[in-house]
Amino acid sequence: MFTPAEVANNVIGIGKAKAGNKPYKLFLLGILAGMFIAMAAVGANTASATLTGSAGKLVGACIFPVGLLMVLVAGSELFTGNNLIIVSVLTGDVKWGAMFKNWVIVYLGNFVGSILVALIACYCGQYNLFDGAVAATTISVAASKANLAFGPALLKGIACNFLVCIAVWMSFAAKSVGGKLAAVYLPIMLFVLAGFEHSVANMYYVPAGLFAASASGTAVDGLTWGNFLLNNLLPVTLGNIIGGAILVGVMYWAIYLADAKKAD
Repeated sequence: MFTPAEVANNVIGIGKAKAGNKPYKLFLLGILAGMFIAMAAVGANTASATLTGSAGKLVGACIFPVGLLMVLVAGSELFTGNNLIIVSVLTGDVKWGAMFKNWVIVYLGNFVGSILVALIACYCGQYNLFDGAVAATTISVAASKANLAFGPALLKGIACNFLVCIAVWMSFAAKSVGGKLAAVYLPIMLFVLAGFEHSVANMYYVPAGLFAASASGTAVDGLTWGNFLLNNLLPVTLGNIIGGAILVGVMYWAIYLADAKKAD
């Protein structure tokens, strides 16, 4: 495996490649990543619907890491992981504008992919499994997220992407698919189990609940598109940037790369 210092240097090249990719490719790869994460969320909701309380939460958390593993191994672009491009910006290898362009295009692609999976799962009848228990779980999860206050959503977003970007950073140390799985699994399981908030996952979770509620004619207090966008997606996205770009990217740049830049 690569050492932490070697990973830091490798991240520079990875960031350059991501920032230099063509916009249409970034968008398509973003759609794929959104679908991968959303599929993992479908599985997590389906598993947790069969159990109650902490057991359901644990089983869902054990399933969800497959989403990030698909992102890393199959190849795609995930907004939260791409917060690490900040490392390449701080070393001077990527311009700020190129990083922000990557983030915006990938974010939109992630949203499209997530919505696509939510629509498929809703209207193919997947939510009818277990006598409608999957639909009930999907709506309940969405309502709890849509009704978050701004401050807690922001803090949960920080904690989430700190763990996600640590998982991505650790995966870059591995030289095999098995090593990437081992690196990714526990940090991602931890963030789900702890109830932290991931912006791309929520691009599936809340719209899925909205679609399920609409299809069943169920009215749920606070479960609206406006609450989703303002009470959840906005603060969680900001928190994800702080947790991933600053607490992981900037921190590791300062530890392993800043002195080398000064020497140059």
